[in-house]
Amino acid sequence: TLQCAQCHNHKFDPFTQKDYYRFLAFFNAAQYDIRTEGQGEVWQHEPDLLLPTPEQEVRRKELEAGIARLQAVLDTQTPELDSAQAVWETEMDGASAQWTILHPNRVMSLGRATLKVLRDKSIVVTGKNPEADTYVVEARTNVTPITGLRLEVLSDRSLPNGGPGRDPEGNFFLSEVELEVSPAHWNAVAQKIVFKEALADESQSGYDVSNLVKKGPATTAWAIDKSTGIGHEERQAVLLPAKSFGFDRGTLMSIRLKHNLRKSSRNIGRFRLSVSSIADPRNVVLVPAWLRPVLKIPLAQRTEEQKKAISAVFRSVTQLLEPVRARKTELEKSLGDLGIVTALIMGEGRIFERPYTNVRIRGSFLSKGDKVYAGVPDSLSPLPEDVMPNRLGLAEWLVSEDNPLTARVAVNRFWEVLFGRGIVETTEDLGTKGDPPTHPELLDWLATEFMQQQWSMKKMIRLIVTSSTYRQSSRVTPESEERDPYNKLLARGPRFRVEGEMVRDITLAASGLLSPKIGGPSLFPYQPPGLWDRPYSKAKWVTSEGEDRYRRGVYTFLRRTSPYPSLSIFDAPSREFCTVRRVRTNTPLQTLTTLNDPAFFEAARALARRIVEDAGPDAAARATYGFRRSLTRRPTPQERDRLLAFWRMEVDRFQRDPKSAAEVVKDDSGPSSQFPELAAWTMVANVLLNLDETITKE
Repeated sequence: TLQCAQCHNHKFDPFTQKDYYRFLAFFNAAQYDIRTEGQGEVWQHEPDLLLPTPEQEVRRKELEAGIARLQAVLDTQTPELDSAQAVWETEMDGASAQWTILHPNRVMSLGRATLKVLRDKSIVVTGKNPEADTYVVEARTNVTPITGLRLEVLSDRSLPNGGPGRDPEGNFFLSEVELEVSPAHWNAVAQKIVFKEALADESQSGYDVSNLVKKGPATTAWAIDKSTGIGHEERQAVLLPAKSFGFDRGTLMSIRLKHNLRKSSRNIGRFRLSVSSIADPRNVVLVPAWLRPVLKIPLAQRTEEQKKAISAVFRSVTQLLEPVRARKTELEKSLGDLGIVTALIMGEGRIFERPYTNVRIRGSFLSKGDKVYAGVPDSLSPLPEDVMPNRLGLAEWLVSEDNPLTARVAVNRFWEVLFGRGIVETTEDLGTKGDPPTHPELLDWLATEFMQQQWSMKKMIRLIVTSSTYRQSSRVTPESEERDPYNKLLARGPRFRVEGEMVRDITLAASGLLSPKIGGPSLFPYQPPGLWDRPYSKAKWVTSEGEDRYRRGVYTFLRRTSPYPSLSIFDAPSREFCTVRRVRTNTPLQTLTTLNDPAFFEAARALARRIVEDAGPDAAARATYGFRRSLTRRPTPQERDRLLAFWRMEVDRFQRDPKSAAEVVKDDSGPSSQFPELAAWTMVANVLLNLDETITKE
């Protein structure tokens, strides 16, 4: 009812548009952090709640304590490390001298931009700035073997915001680097070089340089972070080939820099290429770009922040601490392998003012109106004076004895679950446009009783199911059906087909297969093959084994793009929208499901075995036993006789066709001479589990 006031004052109930946004403001103070996931996407990440088992919790604390001890070692600078760091800094400062800059013989833009080679052998791009441009650079080198290709992106006055890119911010989005080589002294088919790793001294969040070597979607790229404002524009990336390459008498190289991200004009504006033959070309990018100038500053002149930053980088790469890093990585893997289940939670943000939001004019998110603070609708009772105006205060208001709404909604829902229809039939809408209550005084009494029972759902359900109203017979007379077909007057007991999850539970319970196990990971019961052959996910449906296959239907794994079929057939919602009241249909597909679905037929086999093993040798006793397990009552003589007649017919059929009997039984144990009788009882059990009365609450 309240959501209708998102765009305008409610036409029928006393809720204004401001009421909607004041209520919304309670949830506008949630705890979250903003993360850039790449491809221009920004996400809000909410906190997780760890839900370990007792054994996992003990092991988790041990591993985290070990990781903390190792991290303390990695964070501690020692005199020995100081000495090693001085040598390392000298090596890092001279790392660029180990690279040979390529002199381009030919440069071109497939998008018809203008490429010009400068004196320092860098290439600057001017003129047209097309979408998805590709630069081609051809060069010759005598370096061999080549163990790395370096790409420097450089600033230039001619570029927007100084570059190094050509987009309005001076950034770029490089999506791929291709390299082909051939010998310089004779014509040969060019070889394509495969890169195994890419590293850079800076990458924008979500656009890591590793995207250059990933075989992912065309929406990934490498970009730098122009928002840091650190006053430098030179960054560099190193690509490592899967194996070194090069020819003794010279190597011709053809390099393609592709900018394919979303077909935008985000091309590099100035760059330079070089190669190296050193054993580990990573050295040139180990120091972050913003720290590289610090290497030239004498130690005594550095700030404390600079000293700490340089030392932290050194400790992250030095071989002196490699055993510690390896052990920490091992413990972190062990922590991840524990498989602790997590759940998203909605934490309260750390703010020091009343939560607020803005009214959205006509409900448009982009049209801000008046600023409103968290509050409840004026037409209902106010927030208690002694509570804070946050989500905890809202929760206390919801269950306050002065609030007439919550208890009524709750007990109406209980009534619907037990009777199949609420006292207010529209359980999703108790406003003026919903149905009025058939028994308003009963609804009021149940609501106040619920509060007096300290909101105990168990006590309320016990109260209802032990009442004379609930315990009435559900038998319908012609007069009663004509006067009150939907039993709104409660002149008889409830009678309705149970929900989809319960249909399976009843079948498993009758067969003796139902597992009482509570909680745990999702259930993957049998389903026909091919239903999960959908896009957007590589996940596979792997049928649960053992006891887990027979847990309650409420644990069934749900995927909105491919809901579990038998639940959908019995009107379970797809979970795309919140569904307060389910519809009930009766279709031939439901009968075909309980008759033919392998999961239900497996239950029929199990019930047949229970009948044969538990009810003795007498056929009439067996028929009565199976009937009682399925329908929880004794059969009438006519019902029992019809079951026995069907059983005899099936026994005769399977004795004439033992191969079919073996297929029905699917049991390698026991003598095959018993298969016809067991198969016949399986068919009887299949009929019993298929009856309307089996899955009808009455």
